[in-house]
Amino acid sequence: MKKIEAIIRRSKYPVVKEALHNKGVMFFSYWDVTGVGHEQKGNVYRGISYSTTDIQRRYLSIIVNDDFEETTIAAILEAAKTGEIGDGKVFVSDVHEAYRIRTGEKGEETLK
Repeated sequence: MKKIEAIIRRSKYPVVKEALHNKGVMFFSYWDVTGVGHEQKGNVYRGISYSTTDIQRRYLSIIVNDDFEETTIAAILEAAKTGEIGDGKVFVSDVHEAYRIRTGEKGEETLK
């Protein structure tokens, strides 16, 4: 099993969610988060300079079977991309075991 974590623009969340659902990823968790990024110089809006170091993003946590890893990542990358700085990141790590609390089941069956 794999844990896929993605940090994306909040504005892209509806598109990413739909892309994941279209690929069969029906369950995941998400949080609104604030991160610190590279400050870009010259950010002025209506004559007022503002900081871009504190960035509002959405954090997704998705657990999938190994054979579904590439499909899930591809859906996120395609749906979240704007081509601009700040599109986000995707991280992948191994999950050694999973348990369903209600039944006590363990393993990949808990993802179904």
